[in-house]
Amino acid sequence: MIPFTQRLAPAVFLLASTVSHADTSPPVAAPGMGESLAQLLFGFAIVIALIFASLWLLKRLSAPRGQAAGLLKVIAATAVGPRERVVVVEMGDNWLVLGVAPGRVTPLHQLPRVASAIVPPATEGDFASWLKKTLERRNAS
Repeated sequence: MIPFTQRLAPAVFLLASTVSHADTSPPVAAPGMGESLAQLLFGFAIVIALIFASLWLLKRLSAPRGQAAGLLKVIAATAVGPRERVVVVEMGDNWLVLGVAPGRVTPLHQLPRVASAIVPPATEGDFASWLKKTLERRNAS
């Protein structure tokens, strides 16, 4: 059996070598609160500017160009599955009803343009009135 002092010797040697190699450099002063806040705000401003620049670039690159820009217009779309949609597209005086799935577009129906069937998109006022009615119904119950 190995005596306790011989088992303890490597640990003592390791501790002594660690203490002798301790960092003896003078402490570096921490930056002031104002400097840290300015650096944080500058980094935040750069990130926000990069987000806006990438959104602008994405919008610029995805916009149709030339004659195709005014040829097609999406009138309505609705999801019918996790990755499938039914889309109504206006092309000239006709509406095309299309089934859109990953990697596939299938024409479902073609009909003449119907001006009266277009439902205007909801505006903020419509949402406000809907919310007011919903809250009134909830409170009345």
